[in-house]
Amino acid sequence: MSLTIPSLLGGPRTDVFDPFSVWDLSDEFFNSALANTLSSSSSVREASAIANARVDWKETPEAHVFKADLPGLKKEEVKVEVEEGRVLQISGERSKEQEEKNDKWHRVERSSGKFLRRFTLPETAKMDQVKASMENGVLTVTVPKVEDKKPEVKAIEISG
Repeated sequence: MSLTIPSLLGGPRTDVFDPFSVWDLSDEFFNSALANTLSSSSSVREASAIANARVDWKETPEAHVFKADLPGLKKEEVKVEVEEGRVLQISGERSKEQEEKNDKWHRVERSSGKFLRRFTLPETAKMDQVKASMENGVLTVTVPKVEDKKPEVKAIEISG
C-alpha cells in the first residue's frame, strides 16, 4: 500500500512519505508571498537585504557585545554610528554582482542592497567608549557598561 502525499508548496507529489524531508521555503512559495506583500521587485530585494543583516546581542558583566554577519563586505562598506538617546546604528550596502551578457543565472539567493539595524541601549552603556572591529566578515561592536557601584557599608558601633 502506498501513501500519496500532496504537495503543499507546489512541488512534485510523491508516493513515499519522508518525515525527514526539508521544504525549501526560500523558493517560489516565500518569494511570491513576499512579492505580493511589497509593491515592486526592488522593494523585495531591499526588504531581504535589511532582513538578512543578522545581529547577535549579548550582555556580559563588562559590556554589551554585538556580532553581525556581513559576509563579503569590507570594513569600508560598513558604518557604525552612535546617536543621541543611546542608539547604536549599524548600516551599509552590499553591491549587486555584475552581470555579464552571456551569463545564465539559475538561482539568486544572496541579498544585495542597503541594510540598517538600530538598537537602543540601556542607561548603563558607555556610549562614548564604543569600539568596533571586523574580521572574516563578522563585525563585532563592543559597548562597555558603567561599573555597578556596590553600596558602601559602614559599620555603626552600638553604645551602651
